[in-house]
Amino acid sequence: MHEGRLRELIATRVHRPEAVAQAAAARQRPNTVIGGHGKLMMIAADHPARGALRAGDRPLAMANRADLLDRLCLALSRPGVNGVLGTPDVLEDLLLLGALEGKVVVGSMNRGGLAGTAFEIDDRFTSYDASRIAASGFEGGKMLVRIDPEDHGTVRTLASCAHAITDLAGHRLMAMVEPFISHRVDGRVRNELTAEAMIRAMSVAAGLGTTSAYTWLKVPVVEDMERALEATTLPALILGGEVTDDQGAAFASWRKALALPTVQGLVIGRSLLYPPGDDVAGAVDAAVGLL
Repeated sequence: MHEGRLRELIATRVHRPEAVAQAAAARQRPNTVIGGHGKLMMIAADHPARGALRAGDRPLAMANRADLLDRLCLALSRPGVNGVLGTPDVLEDLLLLGALEGKVVVGSMNRGGLAGTAFEIDDRFTSYDASRIAASGFEGGKMLVRIDPEDHGTVRTLASCAHAITDLAGHRLMAMVEPFISHRVDGRVRNELTAEAMIRAMSVAAGLGTTSAYTWLKVPVVEDMERALEATTLPALILGGEVTDDQGAAFASWRKALALPTVQGLVIGRSLLYPPGDDVAGAVDAAVGLL
């Protein structure tokens, strides 16, 4: 993003804040959440609002907003990418930049469980709510559900997510639910990435809210993925997780998961926005090629 475009974006925010709502109202919406390749290929960028700025060995990779927007605009411009997930600050920048035309847009909802905090599991809804997602003309809302058997904050997160799923369904909007069984290890929250843990987490998530009609699950690849996904009939999307030096192995695991009947696409963030070698276009095109 050259300096002139960045200054124009900032000036719009200063002098014409109403331009955000105008851009949302004028946005060309997609006819379906499924792309021409038969899947949903979405770029995720809701990490900064939870204080999670690391990508691979770069602790503050996502701290430069102009650089992040450059990477997002490039990723969204690649053929086959038909969606984006983010918080209001990121999505509204993209709206003002004209990068969301025809894209599936999903607003991230609960960002209160800040990374590395004592209250991380009590993941309150501090970002989008269902009414604002609907008013913005977006296609759905995403929520993180980490279930820690030893943390009382879990039950508040479960109840809040149940209400959000119900509210989104009332607007006939997708509820994208990302469930994990989590534990504190040496003071830090770690997700249990086993088939057994994912079966339990998905089973709990699928039952949240007054209807599951609009619920999709966002899940990691785990060993014995086929057995894990036998736990639900809900549509599932594969998340990318942490950036890894062995990108080939990550791609191979996504390809294998995409062959399962419930898997309807990919929601990948840092792995494509900050890939080894920093070739964003190449990484995105390779991921689209899996579809």
